[in-house]
Amino acid sequence: MLTGVLAGLAAGALWGLVFVAPRMVGGFSPVDLSSGRFAAYGLVSAAVMLLGLRTRRLPTARQMGAALGMSVLGFTGYYLLLVLAIRDAGSEVPSLIIGTIPIWVMLLGKPAGLRWSALLPGLLLTLGGLGLMMGTQHGGGGGDVAAGAHYWRGIALAVGALVCWTAFAILNAAWLKRHAEVNATDWANWLGVATGLGALVLWAFAGSNAHEMAGREGLGLFALLCAATGIGSAWLATILWNIASQRLSASLCGQLIVSETLFALAYSFAWDGHWPTWAQAAACVLFTLGILASIKAHR
Repeated sequence: MLTGVLAGLAAGALWGLVFVAPRMVGGFSPVDLSSGRFAAYGLVSAAVMLLGLRTRRLPTARQMGAALGMSVLGFTGYYLLLVLAIRDAGSEVPSLIIGTIPIWVMLLGKPAGLRWSALLPGLLLTLGGLGLMMGTQHGGGGGDVAAGAHYWRGIALAVGALVCWTAFAILNAAWLKRHAEVNATDWANWLGVATGLGALVLWAFAGSNAHEMAGREGLGLFALLCAATGIGSAWLATILWNIASQRLSASLCGQLIVSETLFALAYSFAWDGHWPTWAQAAACVLFTLGILASIKAHR
């Protein structure tokens, strides 16, 4: 269990980098950065698979089909729905909807033998932290977008993104537990190849023009960030998340997703060079207590 918890927390630490990376380079859209990150994930996965052909197994057609479906749910499809939701409804309400993912994963992934009363303290602490954090980050703005004709379509798209990642977290854990013969690294590589292919579709659908991107200032830093987040926040983080999913219940993994928010906040505070507000600090304390309470409940 300790290995699974540490792997889940490490995955959250790597995922948190994705939130500060766009602030390090200007002139490139979130879709450009995500497509580049997913493409880098695909390339490193393919390279690892080719280098290990003699010692590692290749996926069957059925396994590759499962990886393709999971990659759509957890990577490119999820992010495309989120980008379209923000386009139609602004950033505030879609972010609030997406912020409830840990709660849904915890609720839907509860082991049959675990009492609701044992899970309740972690859920309440996490909900309290989310409430405080949403209050500090969503105090205004986006009203003009929200008043538009496409607002409710954006809400539906955000709910679709929520369903995608929640389904990914639960189905990915279930698939790994059913296929114990597939190790975490192999499955991460298969997901990566599928995600790399999906990145091309994502960029073609919602990314910037290639000629325009080539002439933008900071292209080298953009490529470096795509490579760094592709290897760290996608490839390595997926391996770690697979390890956690193999060793822990989906409900505990759902609680560990909160660590992504904690690390993202820490990186943002460090980048901005300021301390959190009292509400943000209180939210972080509640998140941490929620994780500890959930670990205790699952022991």
